[in-house]
Formats: sequence, structure tokens, C-alpha cells
Amino acid sequence: MSKAFQVTIDAGDPASLGAFWAEALGYVREAPPAGFGSWPDALTAWGLPPERHNDANAVVDPDGAGPRVFFQKVPEAKTVKNRVHLDVRVSGTSGPAAGKRERLTAEAERLVALGATLVRETVTQIDHFLVMLDPEGNEFCLT
Repeated sequence: MSKAFQVTIDAGDPASLGAFWAEALGYVREAPPAGFGSWPDALTAWGLPPERHNDANAVVDPDGAGPRVFFQKVPEAKTVKNRVHLDVRVSGTSGPAAGKRERLTAEAERLVALGATLVRETVTQIDHFLVMLDPEGNEFCLT
């Protein structure tokens, strides 16, 4: 039996990083719990002081197909390469295919405008992908 899972990402600013990834993935911020009109309403009702309201954030697939992505505040900045990273499939194909470079380039430009950084492009006989950094320096690939 398969298990539901979420991807958890350490962040200095969970709200901002969550907003970036919501745009990158076509996700939305997770709705507040039933009975609350907003997350600040819920967090305040639970006794969390305002300065802790950005300790966590989550984005979800509006269609319910993809995993939840959870952002948790940590005190330290990212210092080494990720051991796990997201591959964002935007090209519609794997390997080198007609039009793939244009689709990858267009998506990279969109994400750079949102705060990402393009690190490098890799083209081989069997693959073509872009390595990027999100606004907090976490590696991900566009494939």
C-alpha cells in the first residue's frame, strides 16, 4: 500500500519561499483549518505570538495529485549542496527532444523573474536539463 508523503524544506523565510514554490509548481498556499478565515487567525487562536507566525508554511497541489510541500523555519543558512532536490518537469519529454530547449528556457526565465538563479545548462546525447537555485539557494532542476 502506498503512503502519502510531503516534501519538507528548511527555510529562513517560510512564507516567501513557499510563495516562490507555489508559483514554480502551480500550487497554492494550504488553506487554514476549518473555522478560521486566515492563518493569522488560527495561529493567534492557538496562542502563537505574531513573531512566530512565519515559523512554517505549506503549499499544496490544487488538484490534490502532488505532494504537500512544507517549509519550516531554521536558524542557519544553507551551506552545502542538497542531498535531495526537486526535478520540475516542464518540458513534457525526457531526453533531448524538439522544442525542449525553448520550453526549458522560457520556464527558467519565468523562475528567475520570481527570484531563482540559473546555475548551468547540461546537454548530452540522452538528456537536457537546467540546474537552478531557489531564492534561498536550494538546488533544483528543470527537466
